[in-house]
Amino acid sequence: MSPHQSLQTQPSLQEKSEEKKKIPIKEEPAEKETRSQKEGNEGKDWLVAEGELAIDMYQTESEIVMQAAIAGIGSNDLEVIIEKDIVTISGERRNPLDQESKEYFYQECFWGPFSRQIILPEEVDVAKAEATIKNGIFTLRIPKDQEKIRVKKIKVKG
Repeated sequence: MSPHQSLQTQPSLQEKSEEKKKIPIKEEPAEKETRSQKEGNEGKDWLVAEGELAIDMYQTESEIVMQAAIAGIGSNDLEVIIEKDIVTISGERRNPLDQESKEYFYQECFWGPFSRQIILPEEVDVAKAEATIKNGIFTLRIPKDQEKIRVKKIKVKG
C-alpha cells in the first residue's frame, strides 16, 4: 500500500484505468547530441545504476509544466505515466557507438535507464495532458482541473 492510499476499499478496474494514463510523446525532428553531467556506472554502487532525471516544474494559471533536458532521446525511448497525483517519466539513453573494444579517457555521459517520479502539487486534468520532445528538451503540460480551481466568495453574516 502506498503512502497515498488509505485503508478504504480498492478501486474497481474501471476506476484504476481512469486514474492511470500513459501519455503519448510527440517528437519534433531536430539534431540531437548526447551530453550529461552524470558519471558513468563503472565502480558505482548498484543503487545508482539508474540515473535520476533532472526536472524543472512550474505552474501558470491554467496548467502545470515540467521540462527536462534529455539529449539523444526520441519519443519511442520515453514513457510518461500519470497515476493519481504522481507523474513517472522513464526511459533509456542508448550509446550509439557502443562497442566492445574501447578504453575511456573520460566517461561522463550517462548511458542507460533513467526515471523520475514527481508528486503533483494540485489536481490536474490527466485526459488533456500533452508531452513533446524538441531539440532534446522534453516538455509535459498538464492542465489544472478547472472544477477544483473554482473560487467562491462567501459573505460573512453577523
